[in-house]
Amino acid sequence: MQLRSRITGTGSYAPERVLTNFDLEKMVDTSDEWITERTGIKERRIAKDTEAASDLGLEASKMAIEMAGIKPRDIDMIIVATVTGDMPLPSTASILQDKLGAKNAAAFDLNAACSGFIYGLAVADSLIKTGSFKKVLLVGTEVLSKFTDWEDRATCVLFGDGAGAVILEPTDEDRGVMSFHLHSDGNLWELLYLPAGGSRNPASEETIKDKSHYIKMKGNETFKVAVRTLESLVVDTLKANRIKPSELNMLIPHQANLRIIQATANRLNLPMDKVLVNIDRYGNTSSASIPIALDEAVRGGKIRDGDYVLLEAFGGGLTWASALIKW
Repeated sequence: MQLRSRITGTGSYAPERVLTNFDLEKMVDTSDEWITERTGIKERRIAKDTEAASDLGLEASKMAIEMAGIKPRDIDMIIVATVTGDMPLPSTASILQDKLGAKNAAAFDLNAACSGFIYGLAVADSLIKTGSFKKVLLVGTEVLSKFTDWEDRATCVLFGDGAGAVILEPTDEDRGVMSFHLHSDGNLWELLYLPAGGSRNPASEETIKDKSHYIKMKGNETFKVAVRTLESLVVDTLKANRIKPSELNMLIPHQANLRIIQATANRLNLPMDKVLVNIDRYGNTSSASIPIALDEAVRGGKIRDGDYVLLEAFGGGLTWASALIKW
């Protein structure tokens, strides 16, 4: 049997503070009805001023490590998917390594925006298949609230903070990550981006004044591309593995927009009770959304041994990705 990687532990964490649509009504010209109808979001979690990506990732990691029945010192690789890391240097993975006491691990960050967790899963799976690494901690963690313009009603209603984590280990059983499919179209990068803070536009009085340190998004254009690409992506993923849509037990999509999620499920003729949806409670948490949803599904008993689980995401870059797992 070919060596595969399998998820042996999951964990998730969300900050305590809840920001509802009714709270947003007092901040910008919007309404609960408008937000719910267009996005499916009812509330989101917001980190404290003192909380950074590594802090959220730490709590999710502890849960995943405990479920896997291992110790931090057993981990030999830490991959953190994030667009809102603690700082540009060093990696948030290195900071997380220190907080965990995972002294035997290599560590690095990965940025593929909302597709980051699946990109990270592909990297972790590949590293395990080489035989070089045996216990990989993969974390998706975001503090998007600190990069959100709370006066821009088009974007501030969308994003939330949170973290999810998994432990991956090798297996020679007929289970684990069956395939992953990664895509990007850099020609569309301007549909979703954060202009300042990098080498193109380093922080300055001007970038602060014109709010270039906040997320910019062309929502309608992004929505159209997302629906089109994800509908074909999920079908192609199942075909590549010779799995019929009816054999799929659970779809765990990136939680960006309920209408996108429903369109993808319809393309597979998949009933919504086989789709994990928690966007109403968390909003869009970028790379953290899939591992948070996965942890909820696992701990809620919605995924059982032998189940086929399809992960799919779409995000800035533009990037989109999927992975099929046999649990």
